[in-house]
Amino acid sequence: MYRNWASDPEVTKYLTWPTHENPEVSRQVLLDWTEQYKDDTFYQWAIVPKELGEPVGSIGAVRLNEQAQLVHIGYCIGANWWHRGITSEAMQAVMDYMFDKVGVNRVESRHDPRNPNSGGVMRKCGMKFEGTLRQSDWNNQGICDASWYGLLAEERNLSKCVVDT
Repeated sequence: MYRNWASDPEVTKYLTWPTHENPEVSRQVLLDWTEQYKDDTFYQWAIVPKELGEPVGSIGAVRLNEQAQLVHIGYCIGANWWHRGITSEAMQAVMDYMFDKVGVNRVESRHDPRNPNSGGVMRKCGMKFEGTLRQSDWNNQGICDASWYGLLAEERNLSKCVVDT
């Protein structure tokens, strides 16, 4: 985690958690995640390309609203693996899991418009752009706009993720 993504300020530039200053910070995050796995509604995964066999990013449910049957997904991946379709493949797998196994009706995500590649992942996976809320969010750059995407269960078979080859 530390080596492949969490220590890189370019990776964390538009995220809501700070760049890890040392491997101990990453270790503590992983210990916290491990503890949270006791909760059946905690969803956090490593992104591990088959050919590499080690984690290069993470993806998970940032927020789960059981009453509204929706999940908000967040993700990040190391810069060495950008633009390879890896994040889109992970996003599609998590979306399928959330719809098929968890039974959500809506999957949503957001990004800072200054990070358009993140929106590209959402579009590749069939999510629909729903609008940009001005100065409605915060990340490591400060107060920022948030571009929102969503997909409903009834829409999901109309468009599956297109993974770059």
